[in-house]
Amino acid sequence: MNAHRIALSAAFLLAVMMSLGCSGAPRTPEATIDRFKQKDASLERFFDNSYGYAVFPEITKGAVGVGGAHGRGVVYEDGRIVGDVSVTQGTIGFQLGGQNFSQIIFFQTADSLERLKAGNLAFSANASAVAAASGAAATANYEDGVAVFSQTIGGLMYEASIGGQKFSFTPRE
Repeated sequence: MNAHRIALSAAFLLAVMMSLGCSGAPRTPEATIDRFKQKDASLERFFDNSYGYAVFPEITKGAVGVGGAHGRGVVYEDGRIVGDVSVTQGTIGFQLGGQNFSQIIFFQTADSLERLKAGNLAFSANASAVAAASGAAATANYEDGVAVFSQTIGGLMYEASIGGQKFSFTPRE
């Protein structure tokens, strides 16, 4: 096993160990949506006006120099689930720790959602995600047809790293 895989394995193990006992994690997309709306009612405008959105109840992130993250979620279009999605992130740099968080990605147009479905959506690991807090969504805007909101579930992460997130979509029949 090469050094990169060993480091990624160690990072994920650290993240899993830190997340044990973290009972605040929503277990379903619906519970995740409810939790976001309770934290910030101004998110309602994104739910009402977006073409679609991806909901990740829990993304686990860990790092010891080299880091990684992974999570699974569902994609909504016109208010109904149309597929499953996963996110994978790799980073390198000064980083240590583990963290769990929930994330919702809103797509302003059909074209922006199609980028996700076609596997052409990727973000830098340090892409701006708005922390879902009371009133934060009121002033948030789409960037390139996408708006990202995150809520920390637990853990602690120190990082100054570079890398990227890649998404994989599977339609539901």
